[in-house]
Amino acid sequence: MKTYQLGLLILILSSCGGGGSSGLESISPPETDNDNSYNETCIDTSRAGMKRCDFMHDNLNRFYYIYTPNNLNTNESIPVLFAFHGYGSSAMRHLSYTNYFLLADSDNFIVIYPQGATTATLSSHWNVGSWTSKSTINDLDFVDTVIGLVKDKIQIDETRIYSSGMSNGGYMGYHLACNLSSKFAAIASVTGSMTNGTYDDCNPIHPTPILQIHGLLDFVVPYDGNAGSKSIPDVINYWVNYNSCGDDPDTIIKYDNYSLVSYETYINCINNVNVKLILHPEMGHDWPTTQSYNVNASFEIWDFVSKYNIYGLIE
Repeated sequence: MKTYQLGLLILILSSCGGGGSSGLESISPPETDNDNSYNETCIDTSRAGMKRCDFMHDNLNRFYYIYTPNNLNTNESIPVLFAFHGYGSSAMRHLSYTNYFLLADSDNFIVIYPQGATTATLSSHWNVGSWTSKSTINDLDFVDTVIGLVKDKIQIDETRIYSSGMSNGGYMGYHLACNLSSKFAAIASVTGSMTNGTYDDCNPIHPTPILQIHGLLDFVVPYDGNAGSKSIPDVINYWVNYNSCGDDPDTIIKYDNYSLVSYETYINCINNVNVKLILHPEMGHDWPTTQSYNVNASFEIWDFVSKYNIYGLIE
């Protein structure tokens, strides 16, 4: 492995496929658009600390839910975790089973649950190309706009914005890592993958920590891929190569009700980021919990992403 100098200057890989040249580029904390001309309105919900915020984006009414911890420390910048629902699902359903609230209260971070748009040909979705290619929704700009609107209301840590998602929401996380990486520090995907288009056109600008949670019995987003999606090994290999990680992962096998759950972590990457795969041999297209698969996806996600900011491992 090469040795890299850490600091405000980080090594940027200029090629998405893991090859090509590399160079040094300075990354500054991302700037967001403070223009609140979107006529945003936020109202309280029945859950304490949760608001629903609506605004106009590309002539469509879009909205998101935002949860602020009950012990929010307003004297410091606070991290943000985006939680993207799956295809045909909703932000409300996603928040009902991810249950990030207790983690947010204990670790002092904001959770944003955006709602995907519905079109004449597609149910609620995130436009990631491939099987959503009929969509005309600009979800990259929608997410970027949400970041700006939240920044207007709360002092967020712009170097610690993370993405998590289920299925189509996991695809969206990779799409953000490839196309809006100046805003996102780390990505976690549960039962998601990368579309061929996201993979082929990926253009991240900094080493990116990646967590993928998947099941071998997932026949919706197969582990081995399909016509519209890369295989999970392809996805992991892409980020291992991009981040210049070591070739051999540290592997831990955990025993779960007669199943052997694999935890593979690729280390020695640029800026001390990691690429991690949690693979369950009996899991289908599900969000795993301690009760269902002895894997707490929400805990695993926050435990992983919270170690990083946009410059790499937080020392």
